[in-house]
Amino acid sequence: MADIMSILSTAYKSNVLSSTSGSSKYVSVDSSLYQGSWTGSYPDGKKFSLNVSQVSGFRAQVHYQSEGTSQYQQVLIKDGSFRFGNTKFTLTDVGKAQVKNVVTDPATGSTYLDTAQATLDT
Repeated sequence: MADIMSILSTAYKSNVLSSTSGSSKYVSVDSSLYQGSWTGSYPDGKKFSLNVSQVSGFRAQVHYQSEGTSQYQQVLIKDGSFRFGNTKFTLTDVGKAQVKNVVTDPATGSTYLDTAQATLDT
């Protein structure tokens, strides 16, 4: 069992480190591309809203709401995306974004990735 855990730990660490390292730097973004109220729904029909405010340079304030979840966080925008909690927001086009959320099933403890499209409300 210890060998399996060691292998999983090593694989996890190498994947995490390789996916977070990069040569790109944080640069100022166009606030109009991010700022505002975003809405969407996951494939299971669960709706969510995301309010992005106070975009300054590459920083922003985010308020994410989904059934039973309300989360506030300051984020850093890099390469057209930002992370908050277990969620990643990626700008795909003007007024459109992809939202990926890692969800843990409380009954089984297994995790899965929920992917949805969000649109900027005008």
